[in-house]
Amino acid sequence: MEYRQLGGSGLKVPALSFGTATFGGANEFFERWGNTDVAQASRMVDLCLEAGVNFFDTANVYSQGVSEEILGQALKGRRDKVLISTKATFGMGDGPNDVGSSRHHLIRACEASLKRLGTDHIDLYFMHGFDAIAPVDETLRALDDLTRAGKIGYIGASNFSGWHLMKALATSERYGLARYVAYQGYYSLIGRDYEWELMPLGVDQKVGLMVWSPLGWGRLTGKFRRGQPAGAGRVASGGDVGGPPVDNEYLYDVVDALDRVAQETGKTIAQVALNWLLQRPTVANIVIGARNEEQLKQNLGAVGWNLTPEQVAVLDDASHRTPAYPYWHQIGFERNPKPTAWTKREG
Repeated sequence: MEYRQLGGSGLKVPALSFGTATFGGANEFFERWGNTDVAQASRMVDLCLEAGVNFFDTANVYSQGVSEEILGQALKGRRDKVLISTKATFGMGDGPNDVGSSRHHLIRACEASLKRLGTDHIDLYFMHGFDAIAPVDETLRALDDLTRAGKIGYIGASNFSGWHLMKALATSERYGLARYVAYQGYYSLIGRDYEWELMPLGVDQKVGLMVWSPLGWGRLTGKFRRGQPAGAGRVASGGDVGGPPVDNEYLYDVVDALDRVAQETGKTIAQVALNWLLQRPTVANIVIGARNEEQLKQNLGAVGWNLTPEQVAVLDDASHRTPAYPYWHQIGFERNPKPTAWTKREG
C-alpha cells in the first residue's frame, strides 16, 4: 500500500481508505447503500488491514449514528492500528441546535461520536458541509479547542465551495487556529468539477483531497454499458438518489474509454477509474466503499500499478467537459497555473 502525506500536515495516510456508509442501513436512504452488520464489518476491516488500508471513514449522520457504532465495534482491540475520520454539521435531532457548525452543536456532536466509536480521539474530523449561519471563527475556535484537548487530531472540510474553504483558511491563519488540512469531496471521471477551483486552491494552500464516490455513484463499476441493461447494484436499487445527474451518452463515452484501457491493462473498469484518480494533483486518499467482500477485493486492486501517460490522456479526453465561467476564460491566460488538464490535449 502506498502512503501519502495528507495536505500540509505531517500525517501519512494510505492511498485508499474504507468508507462505512454501507454499515447499518438503519433508514430507507442508507439501506439502498447497504446494511452491513458487525460481523460483516469486522471481516471487511480484516481484509482492509491485510491490504495495508488502515484508514476508515464514517459520519455521524450515516444511519443516524449506527455506522459509527458498528465501526467502533469492528475495531475493538485494534484501535491503535488504525486512523478514523468522521463528520459533523448535518442534523442529528429535531431541536434548533441539533444541526450546524456552532460551538454548541460541534462539542456535543464530537462527544457523541467518540462514545459511539468507543474511542478517546478522532484522527480527522470533517465539517460535513458549510454552515452559513455559524460564524467561521466560532466553528474554528470550537475545533481548535477540541484539537488542543486531544479529542481531534486534524480537521477537514467537506462539500465546501472554494470561497468557503479559503475564508476558513484565512480565519485560521489570522487567529492562529487549527487549520483544515484535508478536503473531502466528490471527484470522478464523470464528475470533474472539483478541478475548476477546489483543485487549484488545494495546490496553492496544501489541502489534500479525500475523494468520495470515486466511481460516480456506482456508474463506473462496469455494470453500465452502451446498449445493455444496468442490472443489479446500488444505482439500480435507487442508490443514486441525491447524486448529480449524468447524461447517458457522456457516461457511455467514458465507459467505452475505460473499457479500452481496462483491456490494455488487464484490470477492471472500476480499478482503472480509481487509478486515474490516484494520479491527479492534490489527491491524498480515495474513500472506497463496498457492499460485500468481492467488491472490496476488486477496489483494493486499484493500487500497486499506474496507468501510462497515454492511457491517462485517453481517459482525460473522453471525460472532458468545458468548465463554467470564469474558468474557461482563465485557461487562456498563461500566467494562471493549470494543475491538471483543463482542456483536451492541453495543460
